[in-house]
Amino acid sequence: MNPLLFLLILLVCNRNPRLSALNDEALALLSFKQSLANDTGSYLINWNSSDPNPCSWHGVSCRNQKVHALIVPNIGLSGYLSPALANLSSIRHVNLENNSFRGTLPTELFGATRLKSLVVSGNSLYGPLPSQVGNLKNLQTFDVSRNLFNGSVPSSIVQCKKLTTLVLSQNYFNGSLPEGFGNSLVSLQKLNLSYNRFDGSIPGDIGNLSNLHGTLDLSHNFFTGEIPASLGSLPEEVYIDLSYNNLTGPIPQNGALGNAGPTAFIGNPSLCGLPLKIPCHSSNKPFPIKPFQRSIKRGEGGRVIKTIAGVMVGLCFIGFMFSYWYKKACVCNGVRKVTGYRLEEKLMIGRDIFCFARRDNDTLSENMEQCNFVPLDTEV
Repeated sequence: MNPLLFLLILLVCNRNPRLSALNDEALALLSFKQSLANDTGSYLINWNSSDPNPCSWHGVSCRNQKVHALIVPNIGLSGYLSPALANLSSIRHVNLENNSFRGTLPTELFGATRLKSLVVSGNSLYGPLPSQVGNLKNLQTFDVSRNLFNGSVPSSIVQCKKLTTLVLSQNYFNGSLPEGFGNSLVSLQKLNLSYNRFDGSIPGDIGNLSNLHGTLDLSHNFFTGEIPASLGSLPEEVYIDLSYNNLTGPIPQNGALGNAGPTAFIGNPSLCGLPLKIPCHSSNKPFPIKPFQRSIKRGEGGRVIKTIAGVMVGLCFIGFMFSYWYKKACVCNGVRKVTGYRLEEKLMIGRDIFCFARRDNDTLSENMEQCNFVPLDTEV
């Protein structure tokens, strides 16, 4: 027999027993490793067929000889996510955070219905979230932040009623939040939807998330409409961040909303009220006069009163001068017209035209016993 052929047969025979010794879970992990695009360095160096027990491989933990968790964050892995991970029938936790995975989330992964946590944040994954996310009934932590996901959040996510952490921040998600979001996910303790393109109104039932703590972050989106007053029903220690949206109207002052500072609402030009110190004006009511009242208290009222009094005195002086010159002209004209009349007739005419001539005083003094004179102010 050809020695080379004998050596080839020997290698094949020696290799097949090792492969047959690997269980399905080990094969699934090796398939995951083969989908990686770069050298994994020393971290995954013991992931090979020479060790039939994957429970000793780096980043892999087992329970009852079944893969329970795959934890390989921050080691610079790149490539596509292999759908073979769904063959890990007992997998509970997957953490691929801060690597360089690209492509979409394989829908097969959501067939691992025992998953409790799925963390793929800090990668370059894109596309919409599969609607099969609702199959993960036991899911408690779902973090896909800092990726390139887009589209709307599947309505089926409200079926993940055990979720305690939902982080979708820093993606390109759009549209409105699914109906029943707050009423269904009542176990949520952390919710971060910031830096996306969500629009529509903020669901009022978010106020039912009574287990939240830390920060409810809805900032840097395109939410519209008024702030639901029901958000004030959240625990008072929750910090609500609604900054940089398109929200309108007055800011409710109840509960957790009343405890928030101005930074929680900035970037919404149409919001008003405290703590922004922007007054809310009704379209059918006049503007308040409080600023004018404050100016009076600060000493400006005296100047206003003096100005008004000066105008009134000026008007009175002008009226007086007009009356004086009018009467003077009347007297001069009236004396020329009544020449030749008797004294009584002169007085009657003078009374009718409301003027008296100073030159008539000499004539009147001769007949004082016949006339009744009313004393007038000498200045008039």
